[in-house]
Parts: sequence; C-alpha cells; structure tokens
Amino acid sequence: MTTGRHSAVELDPALDDYELAAALVREAGQLALLMRMGGLQADRKTSVSDVVTAADRAAEAYVLEQLRRCRPEDGILGEEGSSVAGSSGRTWVIDPVDGTFNFLHGSAYWCSAIALKRDGGPDTDGGPDTDGGPDPEVVLGAVYQPEPDKLWLGGESRPATLNGEPISGPSATPLAELCAATYIHPTWLADPRAAMPWHAAAVSAASLRMFGSGSCDLGRVADGELGCWFQHSCPEWDWLPGKAIVRAAGGDTAVVRVNGLDWFIAGGPTAVRELGVALTSVPQFA
Repeated sequence: MTTGRHSAVELDPALDDYELAAALVREAGQLALLMRMGGLQADRKTSVSDVVTAADRAAEAYVLEQLRRCRPEDGILGEEGSSVAGSSGRTWVIDPVDGTFNFLHGSAYWCSAIALKRDGGPDTDGGPDTDGGPDPEVVLGAVYQPEPDKLWLGGESRPATLNGEPISGPSATPLAELCAATYIHPTWLADPRAAMPWHAAAVSAASLRMFGSGSCDLGRVADGELGCWFQHSCPEWDWLPGKAIVRAAGGDTAVVRVNGLDWFIAGGPTAVRELGVALTSVPQFA
C-alpha cells in the first residue's frame, strides 16, 4: 500500500532541474526506506558486499518513470540497469540507493542520489569527453539521506545547500590536519596497484573514516563535516552527484590515474592537491 502510494507520486514537469532533482531523490529515498521497513531480501551482484534489493529496483523504476515524463528529451543512466538515450545532450545519472550494504543491514548511512551531466563535456585532460572519460561535466547534483532527513543540493547555477540552507564548503586546511573519508574493497588491498596508492594517501591524513556510501561522504565534505574524500574506480552514479555539490560549495575535485586505476578526489584545494601528490608518489607498474 505504502509503496504504491509513493510510486504513484507524479512530479510536475514545470519544476526546474534543481527542484526536480530534489523531489526525485526525496521520493526515491522515502520509497526505499518504507520498503525496508516492510522487509527485504538481497541478491548478490559481484561480491557479498555488492548487493541489490527490491527497493533499489523500485526506486530506480520510479525515478525513470518520472524523468521520462518530465524530461522526455534527456538521457537516463541508472546503477540498476536503466539506460535511455536522449536527444538533448544531457543525461540524468541516478543511484536510487547508494550504500545498499548499509541499507540492507539497518544502518542510516545510505542515500538516494542523482546528477545531471552534459554529454560530451570536458574530460579531466581539458579536452572533449569523446573517449568515455571518467569525469564528465556535471550540471547539478542532489543527495538525500532519508533517516536523518538531509538533502544536499547544488550545481553550476546554484550554490550548495543542506536542507535549503547555504553551506560554506571545505576549508583550505592541509591534508595532515584533516579527516579523510575513503573506501576500498578488501580484495583490492591484496592488489598493489590499488593498495600502494591508497596506503600512501591514507597515511597522509590525520584520521580516516570508511562509511560505505560515497554520496553521503561527499555531501559531508561539501558541508565541512568531513575534510576530504578519495576512492578509486567510481562509476558515474557514485561520483557525479557529490562532485556537483562539492564544487557548488566552493570545493575542488580531481581524478588522477595511477597504475591503470582512476582515483577520484574531493575536498578543499590544498587537500585535493596533496591527495593527488600522495596517490601518484608510488611506483608505477608497467
């Protein structure tokens, strides 16, 4: 009954992109939370910690339905398989439940996230993103964490906010004085290609946090609760929503390539620069 009520909420196509993004993540997050309260089972994707639930799929289906009605010319890319080609040169990137392992086990540290990107925007090398590069141009991002009722929103034409209030953004504090949020799957710690740069960055920070939801982490980097963030091999739905908000809050972001892996970095300008130096300081494998 509750699921049907939320999946039937039709959003107004007249909403601007920011209002639409905020409404989508709020509705998707509330839908997922209510489904969890009713009991869920999970299917394994790539590992015991990489899982998907019926709530992930239902929330993505809801967002897909609303976007196809409200923005029919835009493309859509979703973590759980949604893929719609658009004609507008813009694509919505959706992650209905980021932090599914946390979500499934009763933690509050998960969220619903969405970004709007430009197709073929600048890549990390400053040129056109014609090669499917890892860091496309992002217009806006929205991240909603249902249980604490936190909604981060921001983008190119709107400063970052938390629940509608402006946030000041990350500071210029050196990395050695900051708490760094990060994530690395245990299997990657056995691979020196990832373990060595991760260790070099990790020991450069004052302290570490590993919570299991990149978008929740990046919202907290944007509002200053966490000092900075780094992680390798992020898909667009784990990176772009938070990237947009951090940049809208006045922070910096970067992507550096080490031993064939792309490392995604966010924080204040000093921390981003120092994380990049640490990650690239390790021996390079052929």
